Amino acid sequence: MVEALQGAGVVVTGAGGGIGAALARRFAAEGARVVVNDLDAGRAKAVAEEVGGIAVAGDASSVVPDALDALGGTVDVYCANAGVAFGGDPLDENAWAASWDVNVMAHVRAAHALLPGWLERGSGRFVSTVSAAGLLTMIGAAPYAVTKHGAYAFAEYLSLTYRHRGIKVHAICPQGVRTDMLAATGTAGDLVLRPTAVEPEDVAEALFRGIEEDRFLILPHPEVAEYYQARAAEPDRWLAGMNHLQRRWEEVR
Repeated sequence: MVEALQGAGVVVTGAGGGIGAALARRFAAEGARVVVNDLDAGRAKAVAEEVGGIAVAGDASSVVPDALDALGGTVDVYCANAGVAFGGDPLDENAWAASWDVNVMAHVRAAHALLPGWLERGSGRFVSTVSAAGLLTMIGAAPYAVTKHGAYAFAEYLSLTYRHRGIKVHAICPQGVRTDMLAATGTAGDLVLRPTAVEPEDVAEALFRGIEEDRFLILPHPEVAEYYQARAAEPDRWLAGMNHLQRRWEEVR
């Protein structure tokens, strides 16, 4: 048990299923009071009933005021978990706009709403569900890969700017996770993600180990650290390897 989480007010966006639902269950098991947010009101309600939490349906970009009301005015932990992924045309401006709004700006808006209160009392925890794509990249999903880089950079910024003022930040960067989003990745996901995919509960467990160890970067797939180092040390070699994956994907799609 993480003692600091007992009785804490926790918000999890995109918690109607997948990683979000696993996070909601785990925080509730730790004794937290959990707001379950999802665009799908029915799914939010089902998970909230399961964990003894409070369902707050709607867009993750604007959930903070309602979540504060539901939790009596205090949010201790905010999990920016909602995300979208688009394949297909890498130049589709609608996909770029939606990806930017959900994968990055929803995090910025939540921080804007929560930071004044957190800084005033000297505590708060921001959990960003990024993706290994935010450290590396992903074939066939340009808007997703680029905006997840943005989400990771924003989490870094929050950590380096506010850690001395009591703000804790964690960036979760898994590869494949057995969720509806993985199922929607098609042949690209089959090639790159599915072979080593983990369960949503494994991601939640990795986060809680990171909380206990006070770590920023949470890697449910530890091998991602090696890939990230290789990418930085030898970018041309790494890009050549990714291009090899791209060509393999073009052969099977």
